Amino acid sequence: MANTPQAKKRIRRNTARTVVNKNRVSRIRTLVKKVEAAVAAGDKDAAAAALKAAQPEMARGVAKGVLHKNTVARKYSRLTKSVNAIA
Repeated sequence: MANTPQAKKRIRRNTARTVVNKNRVSRIRTLVKKVEAAVAAGDKDAAAAALKAAQPEMARGVAKGVLHKNTVARKYSRLTKSVNAIA
């Protein structure tokens, strides 16, 4: 258990940041699922639009430190490849 005022404050700040970070990751996952759903449906326009919406949010996740940059680069690549593969 935290005893010093600094440690107690750190716990409060960490719990607040955890909520923000979880929401950010959840939003990113939702946007990625929208792209994957559009790809599965074969709707190239919707998939491209969903990918365009997902990319800045994923980049923001990297900038804020909630996702690793290589993870996001891999997801960008795979999603773009799957969108481009739609006939």
